[in-house]
Amino acid sequence: MDREIKAPIDKEITKTLKAGDMVYITGTIYTARDAAHKRMAEALSAGNSLPIDMKNNVIYYMGPSPAREGRPIGSAGPTTASRMDKYAPDLLDLGLGAMIGKGKRNQTVIDAIVRNGAVYLAAIGGAGALLSKAIVASEVVAYDDLGTEAIRKLQVERFPAIVVIDSEGSNLYETAISEYNRES
Repeated sequence: MDREIKAPIDKEITKTLKAGDMVYITGTIYTARDAAHKRMAEALSAGNSLPIDMKNNVIYYMGPSPAREGRPIGSAGPTTASRMDKYAPDLLDLGLGAMIGKGKRNQTVIDAIVRNGAVYLAAIGGAGALLSKAIVASEVVAYDDLGTEAIRKLQVERFPAIVVIDSEGSNLYETAISEYNRES
């Protein structure tokens, strides 16, 4: 099913999304990759606040290439999500509504998704130039010294993604394989 959703994303909406749904996100999302996640984990361990509020927000695992003239951002393809698996449960427990990346997640992350009524979305790897067209504004909001791994606030319009793991733990990567094998 195709769905238009707003970001930040309310938990009442995440609970209606099902693995396999195509979503088009409009609103504010944030980028963060390995180095930013590590720094956020260190801040939490030290009892410090995070540079962004996690509640209902969406984090896109992405580090952009430089913007071409007249564009807010360069190529903006997803990063492999499993690299953030050791950090994701803590952020989900702080209210993170959704994560966007590519690839599988470990069971600890899936359990945290279910526990918190969140979702994991996949963006199409290798389509960074096309995905960047859905990004209308970009600004660094934290950890500028990390370069492409800085946390960015993005304004997106109809950013396309697929629900891979829904709030009930249904996992498209597993169900699609089962479905394919049954049809073979």
